[in-house]
Amino acid sequence: MRAPRAPLPARPTFPELFFDLVYVFALIFLSRKLVDDLSWTGAAQTLVLLLTFTLIWALTAWAGDSLTQDRPLVAPQLIGVMAGSLLMAAMISDAYGRRGLVFAVTYVTIHLGTGLYYQIFLPSSQSRSRGARILFWEAVAATLWIAGGLVAGSARLVLWAAGAAVEYTGVSLGWPAPWSAGPLPRETRVVGERISERYRQFVIIALGVSIFVTGQSFSSGTYTLDRSAAFAVVFVMTALTWRVYICRAGDLMTSTLADAKNPHRLNQLTAVTHLIMVVGIIGMAAASQLVIDQPFGDTPGSWAAVILGSPAIFLLGRALLDHVLYAQVSRAQLAALPLSAALVAATPVLPPIMVALIVVVLLAVVVAVDLIAMRTGALTPPELA
Repeated sequence: MRAPRAPLPARPTFPELFFDLVYVFALIFLSRKLVDDLSWTGAAQTLVLLLTFTLIWALTAWAGDSLTQDRPLVAPQLIGVMAGSLLMAAMISDAYGRRGLVFAVTYVTIHLGTGLYYQIFLPSSQSRSRGARILFWEAVAATLWIAGGLVAGSARLVLWAAGAAVEYTGVSLGWPAPWSAGPLPRETRVVGERISERYRQFVIIALGVSIFVTGQSFSSGTYTLDRSAAFAVVFVMTALTWRVYICRAGDLMTSTLADAKNPHRLNQLTAVTHLIMVVGIIGMAAASQLVIDQPFGDTPGSWAAVILGSPAIFLLGRALLDHVLYAQVSRAQLAALPLSAALVAATPVLPPIMVALIVVVLLAVVVAVDLIAMRTGALTPPELA
C-alpha cells in the first residue's frame, strides 16, 4: 500500500507551462535537422538530441510532481533550466559541428546545476536523497558528454549516445547509487497522479510543432493547387494523430496511474511510450515539410521511410500505452504497422502526397475501428486488480 502523499496541484502551474514554450522551439529545430539530413546517421543524431531534451523536460516535470511549485526558490531554478534549454535548442543545427562542446557543457550544467541547487535549497531529506542519486548518474554521464564535445565526427555521436544510455539506464533502474545499491524507496518516487497531465502536454507540444511546421512550409512557397492539396493532407494526418492519441488516454490515464499497485513502475513505462510517440510525431512533422515542398515529385527511399515510418512509430507507442495501462491493445493500431511496412515497396512509383494520403487512410481506419470498439465495449479497460 502506498504511503500517503501531501496534496499536490492537479494541473501544472503557469511557470511550468511557460517552461514548455522552449520545447516547442527545440522540437521545431529537431524536425528541421531531420529534414536536412535524411540518413541513418542524421536520424541517429536527431534521436540522441531528442533524448537530451526529453530527459531535461521529464526530470523537471517529475520534480514538479514532488515540489510545492509556489515556493520562492523553485521558480528561479525553473527559469535557469529554461534558459539553458533555449541555448541548447539554438545550437541544434551545429551541435555535431563547431558548437558541440558548448552544447555538451550546457547540457551537463543543467543537470548538475539542478541537482546541486536542490541539494542546497531543499530541506526535504527524501528529495535530497533522490537528488544525490540523480547527481551520481549525471556525473558519470557528464564525462561522456564532455568527451563527445571534444571530438568530432562519428566519435561524438557514439560518446553522446553512450551518455544518454547511462542516463536512461539510471532512470530505468530507479537511480541506484554506490552508497545505496537498491532503487529509490517507494515513498520518494513520482507516482503519477499529476504527472500524467504533463505527459499529455508533451504530446500536445509535439503535435503543435507539427502544426507549426505544416503552416510554415506552406507559407514559405507559392500557393499552388498541388501545395494546397498537400497542406490539406498533412493537416488531416496531424488531426487524426491527435484523435488516435486521445482515444481513452485523455480520460483514463490519470486514474489508471493513481490506482495502480505499482504506480512508479507504471509511470516509467508510460513515460517510455510517450517518448516513442513523440519520436513518431517529430518524424511526421519532418514528413509534412517534405510533402508540402514537393507533393508530386519523386519519393526517395529516405522520404518513404519518414512519411510511412514516423506514423508507424507513433502507432507502436500508442499501442504500447494501451498495453501498459489497460493490458489491452487496439488491433487496428497493430494491423497498421505491417501494412505500413508492406507499402514501402510501392513508394518508388508514388509521389509524396499519395504516400501521405495512404497514411491518412490508415489513421482514419484506426480511429474508426477504435471508436466502434469503444462503443461496443471491446476496448473497455478491465478493473485494476
